[in-house]
Amino acid sequence: MDSIYLDHAATSPMDPRVVDAMLPYFYEQFGNPSSIHHIGRAARQAVDEARAKLAECLHTSPNQLIITSGGTEADNLAVIGYALENESKGKHIITTQIEHHAVGHACAELEQRGFEVTYLPVDEIGRVSVEDVRKALRDDTILITIMYGNNEVGTIQPIKEIGEIVREHQAAFHTDAVQALGTVDINLAELPVDMLSLSAHKINGPKGIGLLYMKKGISARPLLFGGEQERKRRAGTENVAAIVGFKKAMEIAVETANEKRERYLGYSRIFFDTFTKMDINFGLNGDPVERLPHVLNISFPGVQVEALLVALDMANIAASSGSACTAGSLEPSHVLEAMYGNEGKERIFSAVRFSFGITNTEEEIEHAAKEIAKIVKRLQEQQQFIS
Repeated sequence: MDSIYLDHAATSPMDPRVVDAMLPYFYEQFGNPSSIHHIGRAARQAVDEARAKLAECLHTSPNQLIITSGGTEADNLAVIGYALENESKGKHIITTQIEHHAVGHACAELEQRGFEVTYLPVDEIGRVSVEDVRKALRDDTILITIMYGNNEVGTIQPIKEIGEIVREHQAAFHTDAVQALGTVDINLAELPVDMLSLSAHKINGPKGIGLLYMKKGISARPLLFGGEQERKRRAGTENVAAIVGFKKAMEIAVETANEKRERYLGYSRIFFDTFTKMDINFGLNGDPVERLPHVLNISFPGVQVEALLVALDMANIAASSGSACTAGSLEPSHVLEAMYGNEGKERIFSAVRFSFGITNTEEEIEHAAKEIAKIVKRLQEQQQFIS
């Protein structure tokens, strides 16, 4: 069997329909949207139509969406941009210990600039306590940033409940929903958040394009300086082809979300059933119920993750030890460390993330599950022999 890609949470292959939608904007309609001639106006129309469709899919208005270069820029604008713009109200920020580095490192940067950040713990399934958020709120708290669904273990956070307790406070509430988009319904007309970050390449769109939803009345200091694009909120000539691709990817993602959710949960069941039948010692990391359906993080006691990933790669199975941003690093996952602490080292260092996507079929998932089980069994037996 050909290579089996089980790392869709790191990045996803582009849907051919997205590529087809983008192609005209590389060759024929290549204009700068800021140009006043007809070629520029055609590009401007494409950007405006894409923004309108993105807003429709998210149940918000077009002028509340800021197009960015991806999820990292969206997170940085929400965290650093908002904090700098609103520091006169206070310099306290609340986040969690399991955020993506785009948020975590942005918070660390703000600490260097004199802000105080509270990093809330999570429980053993990776969930933050709503009560902990309530207790952490102070008069000088200006921002709460908590991810929607974790990129490593898939646990979904109680975003609605947190949003409700923040309503009466001055603090703005931001959520990184990059990993949740595509399998979780995101309705900004109902979700009690002030800012929300998204990225196209997680939903079979192009890399290098994302957006930040910013509720009316919320403002952030620009991080880029230049032209007056994005209503003076984000300078730079628009990436028209990528914006059009984002629109198409979003349309497809919304239309197919329910079907994909059920299919990916079915893939997880195939893994569980196969490992159980083949008598594999394994444990699920993350919430078994309230989790992103495409993310499956499993620990295999007695197996070193580096050896397992190499063996999987040799078997043409692509998986990950966690966040793509730490790939190749021997540092343990900060997410799993927050969940298990020092007592869970064996679980932390034997964890692998499998993540599903549109290219996977039930046949190859069944094949992959059996191959993974064989490799794990061999490695566990070798470890027992050494011990």
